[in-house]
Amino acid sequence: MGLKSQDPLPPTSNLTSGQVGSFQKVEPKTLGAIQIIIGCLVLCLSASVLQLHEIHFTGDVAVLLIVVLQLILSGSVLVHAGKKPSLFWVKCTLVLHLISAAFSTAALGLMSKHLPYRQDSYHCEHCRRLELHAVLLIDGIIGTLVIFLILELLICITAMLFGLSVLASSGGMQSSSGSQRPAYPQTRPPAGPPAVQVAASQSFSLRLSP
Repeated sequence: MGLKSQDPLPPTSNLTSGQVGSFQKVEPKTLGAIQIIIGCLVLCLSASVLQLHEIHFTGDVAVLLIVVLQLILSGSVLVHAGKKPSLFWVKCTLVLHLISAAFSTAALGLMSKHLPYRQDSYHCEHCRRLELHAVLLIDGIIGTLVIFLILELLICITAMLFGLSVLASSGGMQSSSGSQRPAYPQTRPPAGPPAVQVAASQSFSLRLSP
């Protein structure tokens, strides 16, 4: 007799309804759209700052272009994970937002040291002094960039916390299912042939008869 084909196990990439509901509480599509909008706004503000040739931290502003690419990528993956949640996309969201949090923290540190803008601290003898309205414009742009980076950092932390909760519940379910022992049916010893039982009963009755 051939072995019967067993039912295939469910794919590990699928999430339970409870895990999907827990992940949807963070509103991933909304947060992803906010990240993409923040990335576009940071790109516009960085480009406007680079148009000012009198500033002395163009290299720090150019770093924001890398942050913009990371923001748009993280936001797009988060939106896709909200539309089609799976364990693979949750892991991708966790990794990308961890990288985005690192880039946002670095960019936040770079921009914060230039706020407020102090032209005299750069020791440029041949640079023309900016007027007050130009300095206020630079301070406003840098302050807006700092606010956007803080908001992005909060979004990354929130997405990572919810992603870790989904992964933790998934790991707990796999460990609990692996610890369960398979239930084997209890077998009884086979009964003797009926002919042997009849012969034994007849011999016993003959012995009892006088």
